Amino acid sequence: TTMAEIQDRKFKELGFQKVNTTKGVVSYSQNLEKAASDNPIIILLHGYPQSSYIWRLIAPLLNEKPLFIPDLPGYGQSKPVDQNDKLSIGTCIMEALRELISESKSTNSVLPVVLAGHDRGAKVAQALQVNAGKSDVSGFSIVGLTLFDVVPTLYQWGIGNSAAAQKGYFHWSFLANVPIAKRMIMAYGGGQWAKDMIDGWSGSNKDGLEKLKSGDSLKVYNEFFNNESVVEASCLDYEAGAGADVDRESDDIENGRSISVPFLLIYSADFLSKRAKKPISEVWGAPWTKAKIPATFVPIGGGIGHFIPEEAPEQAAAALLDWLRSIQS
Repeated sequence: TTMAEIQDRKFKELGFQKVNTTKGVVSYSQNLEKAASDNPIIILLHGYPQSSYIWRLIAPLLNEKPLFIPDLPGYGQSKPVDQNDKLSIGTCIMEALRELISESKSTNSVLPVVLAGHDRGAKVAQALQVNAGKSDVSGFSIVGLTLFDVVPTLYQWGIGNSAAAQKGYFHWSFLANVPIAKRMIMAYGGGQWAKDMIDGWSGSNKDGLEKLKSGDSLKVYNEFFNNESVVEASCLDYEAGAGADVDRESDDIENGRSISVPFLLIYSADFLSKRAKKPISEVWGAPWTKAKIPATFVPIGGGIGHFIPEEAPEQAAAALLDWLRSIQS
């Protein structure tokens, strides 16, 4: 059984429909026909070095909500794209959802979406919301933003004056050197590399680790990363993270663009807090979030690491559902 088949089978068991859009974005969705002005579509975006499979444990806990779960372009089964900055990737994903909705709903109304992203997916979600502001994106209005275990890109580069911080996320600068990183990772073994990164960033909670590894997940991620095209696309993702994304965030700050919708950050108390030099709520304050925007911070402790959607799916789903109720009331 291939990694793609394991992923496809799991989402099928959970009642999801798989679609490959014209631009090559592979996604899994359910209940899109239930989307309405008071029932936003939740878009779940995975990070590095993973695929949509990270959401397999949270998805069934989200109470029949309309869900759209893509493999990011270049990752998993989705085709690579030419532009790897987070805004272009996000736009590509929103266009894929628009294509799906046009087929399942004959509606011209602007449907609400909540963007929820982990790791690189969080960067995509943040870029989309900040740059959309109050405007629609591909005919959708972004009404909420949930980020899992990240700090802003510019902030992260800024804490690089600490030797320990540099050592901890060496991959940020390594992967951004695409030609050499790609060759070294392929020589190391793409799957082995993905496994070692996941081992390094996951937590110490035994129950959490069992959940993370459930459903042959490491096999799925490792086999995807044995594909040179996935390794290359993921390196290009980080190259943008050291270039175009930084330029865009600087421009956002200069022009007063920041998070302007209710915002939830779910983070590992052990993992993320060590990266930041001040409380996480302050890290995400000005200039990243507009004043008076309701921001909710949910630390998850107990030795849960970076992969919260897999290590602590129940806590994450509960936090997400509570927050969704609060922003809709």
